[in-house]
Amino acid sequence: MESRTKLNLQAGLASLLVASTLVGLKLWAMGETGALSIAASLADSAMDLMMSLGAMAAIFYAARPADDDHAFGHSSAEDIAALGQAVFILISAAVIAVAAVLRLLSDDPAPLQSEARGMAVMGVSILLTLALVWWQGRIARATGSKVVAADRLHYLGDLVPNIGAIVSLFAASRLGLAQIDSVVALGAAAMLAIGALRIGRGAFDALMDRQADPELLRGIHTLADNWPGVRGFHDLKSRTAGSRVFINLHIELDGDLTLREAHEIGAGLKRTILLAYPQADVIIHKDVAR
Repeated sequence: MESRTKLNLQAGLASLLVASTLVGLKLWAMGETGALSIAASLADSAMDLMMSLGAMAAIFYAARPADDDHAFGHSSAEDIAALGQAVFILISAAVIAVAAVLRLLSDDPAPLQSEARGMAVMGVSILLTLALVWWQGRIARATGSKVVAADRLHYLGDLVPNIGAIVSLFAASRLGLAQIDSVVALGAAAMLAIGALRIGRGAFDALMDRQADPELLRGIHTLADNWPGVRGFHDLKSRTAGSRVFINLHIELDGDLTLREAHEIGAGLKRTILLAYPQADVIIHKDVAR
């Protein structure tokens, strides 16, 4: 558990550093070019920075052990943070879309300038984002953190708008098609909205105690069904909270077993489930087989 927390914190720190760098670069590039696509990307990176700060706080809080008031721990903080991220991303997408439409409808849109500098900045942004997405992907797979996964999805979505910004700047400088800048910004807003809805749905499902991934439940079903001494099982229930999965399972044992023998069967099954699914928190109840 401690190692997963350290990995999540490393991902959060990397996200903070990259977001801070991108905000500075894009702020300069926007001032140089006046491009709406870069302004949209800047707003997105500024939102990334704010949400990364919130994600770090959520990871710290979620890592706290269970206490008297929170018997199942604090991992739901990750879902709350992910839901907050989704809301902020939707707001950002709406602001970008409105600005793009207004520029498209304008009779005298502001001209773009210093396109080469803007393209250079966006190129650096793409390289930094690719490196961060790769690192976050490794950590999200290792820890199962929804916060890291949500942050990674957002940065992954940033790649297309960044590439689009380069295309729009190139079109403006070489072809005189400044309006492409607004079209690219609209596409970026749509992608942000779709990603936000996906993130929000996953976080909402977890907060509403939706059951765990069916694949995980099938795996536990197979382990319990084939475990020596287990004659049957029932009431397999689950819920997710952040990167944790809570499992409750009733196993049916021979009524003539000693207490020690029954305990060893249940403990062995629990250890095997935890080895297969280290993010799980497992409670096994022992019933007499009928």
